[in-house]
Amino acid sequence: MKPKARRHRPTRPAASGPQTELLIEQVGGEGDGQAAGPAFVPFTLPGERVLAVGGGERRELLEVLAPSAERVDPPCPHFGVCGGCALQHWAHAPYLAWKVERLAATLARQQIETELLAPFAAQPGTRRRVALHARRGTREAARLGYKTRKSWDLVDIAVCPIADPKIQAAIPALKRLAAPLLEHPKSAPTLHVTLTPAGLDIDISGVERRSGGLSADARVQLAERAAEADFARVTLDGEVAYQARLPQVRLGPATVTLPPGAFLQATPAAEAALAAFVAEAAAGASRIADLYCGVGTFTFCLAEIAPVHAADFAPEAIRALSGALAGAPGLHGVTAEARDLVRRPVLAEELKKTDVAVFDPPRAGAAEQTAELARSSVARVIGVSCNPATFGRDARTLIDAGFSLDRVLPVDQFLWSPHIELVGVFSR
Repeated sequence: MKPKARRHRPTRPAASGPQTELLIEQVGGEGDGQAAGPAFVPFTLPGERVLAVGGGERRELLEVLAPSAERVDPPCPHFGVCGGCALQHWAHAPYLAWKVERLAATLARQQIETELLAPFAAQPGTRRRVALHARRGTREAARLGYKTRKSWDLVDIAVCPIADPKIQAAIPALKRLAAPLLEHPKSAPTLHVTLTPAGLDIDISGVERRSGGLSADARVQLAERAAEADFARVTLDGEVAYQARLPQVRLGPATVTLPPGAFLQATPAAEAALAAFVAEAAAGASRIADLYCGVGTFTFCLAEIAPVHAADFAPEAIRALSGALAGAPGLHGVTAEARDLVRRPVLAEELKKTDVAVFDPPRAGAAEQTAELARSSVARVIGVSCNPATFGRDARTLIDAGFSLDRVLPVDQFLWSPHIELVGVFSR
C-alpha cells in the first residue's frame, strides 16, 4: 500500500510560482531538504519525493508524495508555522547522526580530523531558558510566542515541547504579565524567561523608552501580575520591577545569584555534561585560566582541581561569580576580572604559570584570545563552542601552533534546530 502523503500548510510565507516534483537528496545546513539544482524545501527528508512550489533555490512544500521511513509526526501543534524548530518531523537517531556528520564536515573544511565521541542529546521538555515575543492582544493577555518562519509575525503559542513543563504551565501567566507592556504602540517586548529553583526569572527588553517608558499604572499592573503568578523576579532591561525571591542556581559547590538576563546553558543536563567533561579534561592541572567564564559555569568545578583565574566581558557576571565564592567550600582559590577578551585578551605572558586554559566564547568565537593561547606555554586547552565554524577557525590557529585536537564531544541541547554545540580538548 502506498504510504499516506502528509501535508504541511505553513501560513507564512505565502508561496507562489511553478509547482515542481523533486527528489530530496540530503538535508542542508539550515535543516531544509535539498534536491538537485540545488533546491531547498523545508520539512522534507532524504529520499522523499515531494511537490514544491516556487522558483530559485528556496521553495515551499506543498505535499510529501512519498514519505521517508524516518518521518515522524511532529509533537508540536505549531510546527510548520513557528520559526523556532526545523526538524521535529525527523526520527531522533538519524536527526542526531546528521548533526554529528555536519560537525565533522565543518571541521574537515579546516583540514581537522579528530575523535568524535558519542553525542550528548537533550530531551524534550528540558529547556530552562526561552525568549518569548509579545504583541498586542487584549487588556488581560498579550499574544506571546515565537516569530513565524521568514516573517516578523508572531505565533501565539499554547505549548512549547522543548521547554520545561514549568515554563509551559506559566504561558497563560506570562501572557497576562506581558499585556501592560504594550501601552505604547512602538513597544515590541521580548520576555527572556529563565527557570531557576526559586521560580521563573524574567528579564524584559523592547519596551519603548523614548516616550518615558512604562507608566506608573502599567508598572503596578506588572508587579501585581508577577505576584499573582508567584514569579521569582521580573526586571525591565535589568532594572528590578518585582522581586519575591533571589533567582539562584547551583554551579558545582557554589550557589550563584543570577544577574538579570544572565547567560546559562540552555538545559541543566547539558550544563552538567559539559562541566563534567571539562573537569575531566582539566584533571591534574596546577593553574587554570577560565576565559569567557560568565557566572562560573565551569569556574567552580575547575577550582576544585586547582587555582583559577576567571575573566569575562560582563562585569555583572563577574560580580555574581565573586559574590558566590565565600559560600563555596573546597576551592583552591579563584581570582576574577571583568575584561574585554576581544580588545584585551589575556596575553601569553600573563599565562606563564597556567598549564590549562578553558574558553567558552559567544558565537563569534575567540580569535584574539586563541592567538594568545597559541603563543603561550599552556599545555592543554579546552574549547567550548556554540558555533562549529568559528570553533574550527580557532582550532586551526591552535593546531598550526603545535596543538593537536584530541577529542570532541558534540552536544545537542537546541533540540530540533540545525544547531549543535561542542567541547574539544587540545594538547601540545
